[in-house]
Amino acid sequence: MDAHHHLWDLSRRPQTWLEPPQMAPIHRDFTVADYDSAAAGAGVGRSVLVQVLPDAEETREFLALAADSPTVAGVVGWADLTRPDLAAELAALAASPGGGLLRGIRHLVQGEPDPRWLARDDVRAGLREVAAAGLVYDLLVVPHQLPAAIETVRALPELNFVLDHLAKPPVATGEVEPWAGLVRELAAEPNVTAKLSGLITEAVWDDWDAAALRPYVDVALDAFGPGRLMFGSDWPVCLLAGSLSRWSETVSALLAEAGLPDAEREAVFRGTAARVYGLKD
Repeated sequence: MDAHHHLWDLSRRPQTWLEPPQMAPIHRDFTVADYDSAAAGAGVGRSVLVQVLPDAEETREFLALAADSPTVAGVVGWADLTRPDLAAELAALAASPGGGLLRGIRHLVQGEPDPRWLARDDVRAGLREVAAAGLVYDLLVVPHQLPAAIETVRALPELNFVLDHLAKPPVATGEVEPWAGLVRELAAEPNVTAKLSGLITEAVWDDWDAAALRPYVDVALDAFGPGRLMFGSDWPVCLLAGSLSRWSETVSALLAEAGLPDAEREAVFRGTAARVYGLKD
């Protein structure tokens, strides 16, 4: 199971974040069929489709796509956490075509200028509605936003959080602290799991190997354990630095080097995502 990938159609919804020259390799459409081809080559059978833009209509489109896809088993969508009628919006999403596949909500917190955005009263109120709807919340944060994430997770023990991309550690520079200490503090809370995803695009895109990623994966394994880690490709964003297959093979090699038995590797590659997101084989 791939716990994290994206799709987009530029004719339906422009992606301004893809306009810088360095993003040119992925500044094109990526369809379900494109993903299915890449996933099959990497041995992936089921997946979680994750929101790209803060747009509820995109979420509705993703749910409809998932309903017709043999691969997409769940959707992490977007909803405005600060709207007072959020409960009604979440109910409307759940009632839309394919709405039964809605598994979580995510906001692009990494782009918020306020490092304590997650600690705002209106945001916390929205997160409580996400929990009441029986959904997971995907945390998309960068290292300096982790203190507010830790506070928020502690304040909302009723909500299951999933940390995306291990909070984007500074792989390119090789630094580990203070990121590692903050991730360990977050992982101490039992209502948090994390994705082994997005690391290769935090490395030097054309000059990385498993050794460059090992310190960050080792911290994650020690902090969360395999029972609270899940594999995610971050496809097609990962294509900036490597294929889905290369990333999958790299994670497999790192888990083998760490001495994980088959059952624990199975948790990372299937079991954790299936349990946390309530996915079916």
